[in-house]
Amino acid sequence: MAETRHYDAMIAEGTGQRVQTDRREDTSDAHSTGCGSTRIMRCRPRIPTRIPVRILACLLLVAAATAHALAPPAPSARTEPIPGTTVRAPQTQAARAEPEAASGWRARAPVAAHEFLAVTANPHATRAAVAVLERGGHAVDAAIAAQMVLGLVEPQSSGIGGGAFLVLYDAASGRVHAFDGRETAPAQARPELFLHADGTPMDFFEAAVGGRAVGAPGVVGMLEQVHRRFGRLDWASLFEPAIGLARDGFAVSARLHALLDADPWLPAQKAAADLYLDRNGRAWPPGYRLRNPALADTLARIARDGSAALREGPIADDIVAAVRTHPNPGMLSAADLAAWQPLEREPLCFRHGRYRICGMPPPSSGTIALAQMLAFWQLAGPVVHLSTPDGALLVDGMHRFIEAERLAFADRAEYVADTDFVALPGQAPGEAVKAGPGTLLDPAYLQRRARRIGPNARPVVAAGDLRTPPRRTPPLTPPLTPPPAPAFEPRSTTHLSIVDRDGNIVSMTSSIENAFGSRLLVRGFLLNNQLTDFSFVPQHDGRPVANRLQPGKRPRSSMSPLIVFDADSGQPVLVLGSPGGPAIISYVARTLISLLDDGVGLGQTLAMPNFGSRQAQTVLERDRVPAALADRLAARGHDIHWREMTSGLHVIRLQCGTPRDCVLEGAADPRREGLAAGQ
Repeated sequence: MAETRHYDAMIAEGTGQRVQTDRREDTSDAHSTGCGSTRIMRCRPRIPTRIPVRILACLLLVAAATAHALAPPAPSARTEPIPGTTVRAPQTQAARAEPEAASGWRARAPVAAHEFLAVTANPHATRAAVAVLERGGHAVDAAIAAQMVLGLVEPQSSGIGGGAFLVLYDAASGRVHAFDGRETAPAQARPELFLHADGTPMDFFEAAVGGRAVGAPGVVGMLEQVHRRFGRLDWASLFEPAIGLARDGFAVSARLHALLDADPWLPAQKAAADLYLDRNGRAWPPGYRLRNPALADTLARIARDGSAALREGPIADDIVAAVRTHPNPGMLSAADLAAWQPLEREPLCFRHGRYRICGMPPPSSGTIALAQMLAFWQLAGPVVHLSTPDGALLVDGMHRFIEAERLAFADRAEYVADTDFVALPGQAPGEAVKAGPGTLLDPAYLQRRARRIGPNARPVVAAGDLRTPPRRTPPLTPPLTPPPAPAFEPRSTTHLSIVDRDGNIVSMTSSIENAFGSRLLVRGFLLNNQLTDFSFVPQHDGRPVANRLQPGKRPRSSMSPLIVFDADSGQPVLVLGSPGGPAIISYVARTLISLLDDGVGLGQTLAMPNFGSRQAQTVLERDRVPAALADRLAARGHDIHWREMTSGLHVIRLQCGTPRDCVLEGAADPRREGLAAGQ
């Protein structure tokens, strides 16, 4: 069967499936009825294959330019190019990536600062954060301003219709706080939500597009809670940059254009198509001014009324209507929106050498997996390095890293979920993550697991045997085979790192799950499809899957916002995180090892090739990892697959005498359009 065009190419965890970005006509009766179809697909007439390639390319370029030149003005959402911008479409290859399309390589030197620094995924958002910090705002204030702008200029990644995790360091008290703004499943949802009548799981986009997978959004409610405790500037003032930009318009970036152009589901969703596509169903090119007055109005209501504007009243009514009346309807109700609450959880902190690393506990699987990976990295044998000091990868380090990741992901798949519903091994439901006997971070258990790392690859790894926990936890029998992985596991996510002039720190990762989420646009913002982060299959080997869908439950995430401290002095040394779906854990672990263990410079670390694995496949970043290294890994039994791996690491490194006396160095991943700026 021919494949439809997807926005990325990604390994399906534990499977050999690949999602393509090619524009192809699906001739299957189950998905399309041809070029006259009204299904979610764009069909194009066939071009005679005898036309020479160069001539055809020229004809296509001329046709594209003519179409945009002749297209009638769009109603209200967009108009002319912004003066002074260059309109240039990205290369076709930019639309093929994991988990979001690449948008070129923009190598930037790290930025130094002494008072404050912000790194976000878009220059507009970074400038909004810096403006807040210049006014004396707290890092939380800057994060709110940046997030509201990101939801406008980077709608594929995050927004007020999604959720987030935020880790905060309060310099005055020296305490770390962890705030959970993750979405929740509707009260009427059941574990079988993503199964067909015959018990087979749905395809990913069959579940994701429409209302079925929409959870109660939480990012605004969580930010409101944190602002009440730590914010300095007026709540409403933090929305002004995003409101102004939404009303006046912003230049569509090459990255946003590539993602819009690569998505075959937006054209069938009228509200989203009216905003992001022209009348011919094509994405507006880079440089065009995109206005979103509906979002400006929504943000103005939130600025005035707080998160209640999304939980009750006309906006909440429109959210519920969009979800429930879609042809692929969901179960979100007004009661679900009203019942959602932010949570402050006990941060999960662990030692790595002379450092103390702090992040989110479940429902994030990120910090647990990182703690396990770094333990396996150290315990598996004699010291190895991931790279040379100048960032050149070394095969011994790559092999150990990949094998450590396989072990951690096997435990993640088996045991980790929302701990308010499913207890971790050796622990009670709702209990903060511990490192006691019989737990996932039990030193003796980590030592045993690390011994499984040998000189050759182990493509399939089962979860660890934790069948003898304390009596208060029911015995767990690990499966003989790993639990099934979802057929497709993309994420669309953003991360920001901020340090203010008083030494307060925010590390926040937010998401609407897939690129453009559910594709449902309500009052200028996109709704999430976060429920697809639950396991589609609720049982395995006759036992409930930990991450099965349950009413009110928060889906497991890989988001890994971190703050790293010197364990002796207690001073912060790193702020970091990344988008990337399950690969977030790979990206963040690689960064930690490079900066903390191998002494690689910040700019060189972010430019290093990405790689990783979760089960059968070893994934290497296309055109970045040397072929000779791939050959040496293959000789050790690694099943090599090449992919674009579009990390979005945003890192701040601190050298502090006191919280108010720090030298700051910040950098954004060259694979995306992020920016570091400060003073």
